[in-house]
Amino acid sequence: MARLHRRQFLKRSAALASLAYCAQIVPSRGETAQSKLNIAAIGVGGRGRANLDGVKDENIVALCDVDANNLAEAAKLFPRAKLYRDFRRMLDEMGNSIDAVVVSTPDHTHAPAAAAAMKLGKHCYCEKPLTHCVYEARYLAELAAEKKVVTQIGTQIHAGDNYRRVVEWVQAGVIGPIQEVHVWCAASYSGGDTPKDTPPVPPYLDWDLWLGPAPYRPYHPAYVPFRWRGWKDFGSGALGDFFCHYSDLAFWALGLKYPTSVEAEGPPPHPDSTPPWLIVRYEFPARGELPPVRLTWYDGGKRPPIQAEVKLPDWASGVLFVGEKGMILADYGRRLLWPEEKFAGFQPPPETIPPSIGHHREWVEACKTGGTTTCHFGYSGPLTEAALLGMVAFRVGQKINWDPVNLKAINCPEADIWIKKPYREGWSL
Repeated sequence: MARLHRRQFLKRSAALASLAYCAQIVPSRGETAQSKLNIAAIGVGGRGRANLDGVKDENIVALCDVDANNLAEAAKLFPRAKLYRDFRRMLDEMGNSIDAVVVSTPDHTHAPAAAAAMKLGKHCYCEKPLTHCVYEARYLAELAAEKKVVTQIGTQIHAGDNYRRVVEWVQAGVIGPIQEVHVWCAASYSGGDTPKDTPPVPPYLDWDLWLGPAPYRPYHPAYVPFRWRGWKDFGSGALGDFFCHYSDLAFWALGLKYPTSVEAEGPPPHPDSTPPWLIVRYEFPARGELPPVRLTWYDGGKRPPIQAEVKLPDWASGVLFVGEKGMILADYGRRLLWPEEKFAGFQPPPETIPPSIGHHREWVEACKTGGTTTCHFGYSGPLTEAALLGMVAFRVGQKINWDPVNLKAINCPEADIWIKKPYREGWSL
């Protein structure tokens, strides 16, 4: 379940792996301070370790990972937590002892893990992208609303002050009405050709559980650790990894939700691998008095031509809002108005969005108080849907006209197989 990208774990011994099965002491609800949540973590390596760090002040009562080395390392930090390889067993056995669940698995197991937790009424923090296919994103958003649980997606950049100031500039009309946005990211993930050799599965890895709902294939180190992002059965390339981070700024500032059409440009589709680069063009409808918006995504080193045309700074990744009065260029930590000479002496609008208490802390406090979060599944579900619709358009090779109510590409019935994927026997939502 883990991100599995630390090479040193590959050298761990089978003896260390056996620690994963050792029984640990779990505090009962009677022993738990009322001010702390009982949290279970599904996936504890890579991003899972970072997410654990974000909630470490709560009671970490269970750790789950298909990699025994990851479990053993996490158990050193949380020795009272009970250890599991299969999250289904963990939830079956510990459902009454858990308040909330953190999901940090590879993309293809986000939805089954998050859905299983929420069905039990558990609050859920899930890494981005929220899911691996469009249908899953809608399902999780609706399930969260039905169960009235507190949710948050792992777009931690959302908690930074820079994004808040950009949102204020946009919404204050500093550059006027905006109908054009460009979002680009230098990252590139592509698996290449499918491996033909079948090396043995490492003793610390439960390969069948790692595959989860994905179609069976033999183990290969080309898939784990981390390189799963380059394979369509597990990830969605750079689009899946970064759209929810960068385009989050546009969705937040402009109140975007569901696109009306999506068109993708890229290299010829590989049957098994994700594309090394993509350009995806989205059209969003008017929202009240706000005009329609064209948002274009670029990854794998592709850039918007306007960056060179108007001599913008040579940022490898960024978000560009094009308004009637000028432009705003931003990334995770920077922002500027363009052309600079036009905005000389600029006085920013009042700060109306308060500082974040922290992305993880925001979720934890909302779980305790019955409050809400800024990146709950009702917001991050549509954000994820948009990201994954770019991959749908790429796979079908044509512009799709999107019906968000019925989750249908109106003009392209062959898109159905990419909108909702089949699960391997034994796995379901």
